[in-house]
Order: sequence, then structure tokens, then C-alpha cells
Amino acid sequence: MAMERHFEHQLADLQNRILTMAGLAEEQLRSSIKSFLDRDADLAHEVLESDRRIDAMENEIDEEGIHLLATQQPMARDLRLITMILKMSSDLERIGDHAVNVAESVLRLRSTPAVEPPPEINGMAEIAIEMVKDAVDAFVERDPKAAVAILRRDDVVDRYDDSVFRVLLTIMMENPRRISWGMEILLVSRNLERIADMATNIAEDVIYIVEARNVKHHAGEVVLEAGGTA
Repeated sequence: MAMERHFEHQLADLQNRILTMAGLAEEQLRSSIKSFLDRDADLAHEVLESDRRIDAMENEIDEEGIHLLATQQPMARDLRLITMILKMSSDLERIGDHAVNVAESVLRLRSTPAVEPPPEINGMAEIAIEMVKDAVDAFVERDPKAAVAILRRDDVVDRYDDSVFRVLLTIMMENPRRISWGMEILLVSRNLERIADMATNIAEDVIYIVEARNVKHHAGEVVLEAGGTA
């Protein structure tokens, strides 16, 4: 019994660590998007500096999770939970990296004229932030229905990304002086699209941990099963 309680305490600590990391990644994402929308170089620098905290937390979570797998040899649901947390820490670290990429674009855009980006960027940013937050909430609540809703929104972000590409391509072809600006905006769009993908990964893992069902590469089928559109 003492060993079981010790394992439960370690598992709870691991979950608390991943939630702390999720909070940091979400904060970094919000700051990077705000720095982009406001052309705030100081805030962009803060995003770059804060990335080391997320990297350190990923290393801590990986070490603790691998230690639990090696020493406790968990079964069934606990095994799926630990495996998900290890994958989730990687996805959160990548969200932080993409937020850093956005911040770096902000700094490079300082040398270009202040031009409003396509409005689809705002929509992408808003949905990406919501997807990350909702994916973490779905993990906390162990809510597969909320996870499926996240899969559905990933398609919306993909359509926004395609639209941004077409708009920027037209602008750059018509005005070559906008090429540098257009390429940076395109990079921001692609990073937001990848952030949405990371949130989708977490949502897919929520379905796995609750239902023991691997839906990776089958997200469209899952959405259709839930009554949505793929």
C-alpha cells in the first residue's frame, strides 16, 4: 500500500508539472501573438527569453516520466497517462518554439513598413490560442468530446492558412517591394498552423487515454462519427 501511495503521489506530481508547463506555453503563445499584432519588439524579446523555462520543464518531465516507467512498470490506464504526458510535453515545447518563431518574425518586421496583415491572421491566432487552452482543459477533464471539437477546428485553421498564402502571393507578385514583408507574414501563418497541429496532437492523445483508441491519422473519420464535417 505504501508503494502504491508513493506511485500515486509521483503520478500526481507529474501531472502538476505538465499543467504548469502548459500554462507557460499558453502564456508564451499569447505574448508572441500580441507582440505580432502590436509590433511590440520588447514583448517579442521577452518571449525569446522565456523559452528556456519551457525547455527546462520538458527535460524535467521527461526524466520523471521515464523514471516512473522504468521503476513502477505501470499498466493499462496509468501507462497510457504517463505516455501521453511525455508526448504532451514534447508538443508543448514545440508550441513554445513556434511562439519563438513568431516573435523572431516580429523583430525582423521592424525593418519593413508597418502594413496590416491579412485579417485571416487574426482569426488563425484566436483559434490557435483557443485550441491550445481547450486541449489542456480536455486533458484535465478527460473529455473526449471536447477533444473531438478541437480536431474539427484544425480544419478551419488550415483553410485560413491556405487563404493567407493566396492573398500574400498576390500582393508580392503585384508589388515586389512587399516580398520581405510577405514572407515574414507567411512564416507567422505557418507557425500558427503548426501550433494548431500541436493542439490537435494533444486532443488525439486525450481520446487515446480515455477510450484507449488511437485516432492519429484518422481525425477526419472521428469528426464525422461525432456528427461534424471533416
